[in-house]
Amino acid sequence: MIIGIAKWTLIAFGIFFICVGIIMLIRPKTARETLRKAGSTNLINYTEITLRMIPAIALIVFSDYSKYPDFFKLFGWFMLITSFVLYFVPRKLHHNFSNKCANILKPIYFQLISPFSIIIGIIIIKSVT
Repeated sequence: MIIGIAKWTLIAFGIFFICVGIIMLIRPKTARETLRKAGSTNLINYTEITLRMIPAIALIVFSDYSKYPDFFKLFGWFMLITSFVLYFVPRKLHHNFSNKCANILKPIYFQLISPFSIIIGIIIIKSVT
C-alpha cells in the first residue's frame, strides 16, 4: 500500500513539473512572480518546505521499484535533507535569495528552461510506470 501511495505521489509530482513547465512557457511573468513569493511569509515558507518533503519521501520509498533506483534514492535524500536545512535558514534570507533569482531570471529565461521542467516531469512519470 505504501508503495502504491509513493507511486501515485510521484506521478502527481511529474504532472506538477509538466504544469510548471507549461506555465513557464506561456506565462513566464507569472512564474517569475511566483518565485518572488518563496519565503515571503511564514505560511508560504514552511508550507513550501513541508510540501517538498512529500515527493522527497516518495522518491526514497519508491526508489527500488523505479527504473533508476540509485538516482531516485539520491535525489530523494537530497530533497529531504535540503528541506530540513531550509527549516533552519532564516525566512528573510530565503525570501531575499528568491527575489535575487527572480531578478536574474528574466521572463525569456523561464521560457528557455521550461522544456527541461516538462522533460523532467515526463521522465519521473515514465520511471514509475
